[in-house]
Amino acid sequence: MVLRGITAALTAAALALSSLGSAPAQAAPAPPKTILYGAAYYDEYSPSDRLDEDVRMMKAAGITVVRIAESTWGTLERQDGVFDFTHVDRVLGAMDKAGIKVIVGTPTYAIPTWLAREHPDVLAITAKGPSPYGPRQNMDISNPEFRRQAEQVIVALVDHVRDHPSVIGYQVDNETKAYGTAGPNVQAAFVARMKQRFPDLDRLNAAFGLDYWSNRINAWEDFPSVNGSINASLSGAFAEFQRDMVTDYLQWQADLVRAHARPDQFITQNFDLGWRFTSYGIQPEVDHFAAARALDVAGIDIYHPSQDKLTGAEIALGGDLARSLKGGQNYLVMETQAQGFPEWTPYPGQLRLQAFSHLASGANMVSYWHWGTTANAVETYWRGLLSQDFRPNPTYEEARTIGADFGRLGPRLVNLRKKNRIAIYVSNRALTGFDAFKPSGVTYNEVLRPFYDALYRMNAEVDFIDPSTRDLTPYKLIVVPALYVASDAEIERLNAFAAAGGHLFYTFKSGYSDENVKVRATVQPGLITKAAGVEYSQFTPPVGVGVKGEAVGPEGEDNAARWWMELLTPTTAQVVAQYDHPVWGRYAAMTRNRYGRGEVAYLGFMPSDALAERLLQAEVKRAGLWGAPQAYHFPMIVRSGVLSNGHPVHYFLNYSDKPVQPNYAMGAGVDLLSGRKATPGAALELPAWGVAIIEEGASSVP
Repeated sequence: MVLRGITAALTAAALALSSLGSAPAQAAPAPPKTILYGAAYYDEYSPSDRLDEDVRMMKAAGITVVRIAESTWGTLERQDGVFDFTHVDRVLGAMDKAGIKVIVGTPTYAIPTWLAREHPDVLAITAKGPSPYGPRQNMDISNPEFRRQAEQVIVALVDHVRDHPSVIGYQVDNETKAYGTAGPNVQAAFVARMKQRFPDLDRLNAAFGLDYWSNRINAWEDFPSVNGSINASLSGAFAEFQRDMVTDYLQWQADLVRAHARPDQFITQNFDLGWRFTSYGIQPEVDHFAAARALDVAGIDIYHPSQDKLTGAEIALGGDLARSLKGGQNYLVMETQAQGFPEWTPYPGQLRLQAFSHLASGANMVSYWHWGTTANAVETYWRGLLSQDFRPNPTYEEARTIGADFGRLGPRLVNLRKKNRIAIYVSNRALTGFDAFKPSGVTYNEVLRPFYDALYRMNAEVDFIDPSTRDLTPYKLIVVPALYVASDAEIERLNAFAAAGGHLFYTFKSGYSDENVKVRATVQPGLITKAAGVEYSQFTPPVGVGVKGEAVGPEGEDNAARWWMELLTPTTAQVVAQYDHPVWGRYAAMTRNRYGRGEVAYLGFMPSDALAERLLQAEVKRAGLWGAPQAYHFPMIVRSGVLSNGHPVHYFLNYSDKPVQPNYAMGAGVDLLSGRKATPGAALELPAWGVAIIEEGASSVP
């Protein structure tokens, strides 16, 4: 009976998913008037009553905001319906006295023990079996009982804190995903979704190619669990359904909080990125563009390599993505590292460099995870600003300098605006489809990152766009990595951008399959063929294959093809590069084609990082986007925008352990950090891991 009730509820939920995004727009709270500087704070974890001392140290460090409560459901609600807000009230009172603002997190990403005991069905059933209790994020976010209990604690918490003057906003849930939930109730909801999309089963079977290996579904009651599927179309559709579950869940939470919060309090979420030892690429399990619609302001978690491996690329990528989710709106860094893993302990100067790098991408808040390092459990060695002795340390002392500068310059630096002319087109569908096959074992994000990083190193700033982006006119160059799965409408929209005068740069494995991960039964690259003026029917992993051509540059190991190569034959395109190989040398490796008033480049192989940069340099120049920032190159990173006062501002970020003196190539201004004038042609002096912030037209600093 319980299972049938859940299944019915989930089926209804599945039907409701089709209307996502139709909710009326909310009037967003006003943007902040200064940069926020903060940390997550857990009074519940403290080894002793040191709240007053923590607040004193926060004030000394210039901390202006803390995030609380998102991790402590079991403390807030000791048993069903019995609430204890002691720690919340203590922290709110202490922060209010100190003038520190508070963001309250809904505590729903880690369920309490009593909930798992009383309602074990709230634990997710994944493809690997039932989730055990212990880890966080082990629940089925669509389970009706979980939703009922989550609503109970959310409403109680928000009603309790909403009128407190220190509370400026709410974080809904935490790094939310579907957590692999795929039990019978979720499978039934997915079938309901498929009935909506394909009322005729014959259409479903044809679109997904289910005749293969007798996977054909001849009656809806025969629809199997997707957990064992060998069909990428079916698996891709289920992955999309799971992402939609996340979008629905966050919309549900945001609506619930908004109904109980004050109108001036904002709602955010801390989206996390795809992970590869650190934050790495777009998130496979969440459609961030869709999920962000429920929020007043986007939030992001950004963790990155440190010490000698610190490049700033992850900071820039996470910021560029978060800023793009809300059409260029500023965003909040909800979590980033202070000390973090032991291998992340920063060198002197790196914490400052990291903090200002976040601002350079458009962040209005930088907040560390977390304030004081916990003494227990799985994150014992993920350290906060304070180590487990809770005493000042070199990282804390450096944080004090950041807090002082944010306090002085925050009103000037807040609400940075950017107008980028380069975009990178990303797609969750393409990611899922590409990773279903992983040519040469490589993932979608591993293809994406070298192209993003190449643009980053040459100081060519970008936005991210996705299939939901309808207006492409702000851009002159769009880079499209591995668009393996795409509808006809997507590709036609991109091609139309080129025909209207834009520059498109497609990489290999683009246009190969339709939105159902069904390979287009036509010459490849499918609908891209005419626009790119090139075709192919064969491909192979390159073994001992080089690349040659005028755009490639002199011979060297950087000119080797890696991972994948398509054997391109131009129709109307110009050959930019050829394979250097006794057999494959007859084929083009990269082409460029005039298309309407614009241009389409097609790259048939995966280049080395260095070659990717050389190829993209040419595209940036051809698009007319090579300018003053390109006078610099990594490790000198330059990121620019416009301040609220209308003045251009340029962040000079030295990602090097050596002092540098680059010549200043922008308009005359003042370094807001040092107060020194910046004159065109004169040298800027930056120490190792140093920062300068030049405001053009400024004559003084606060």
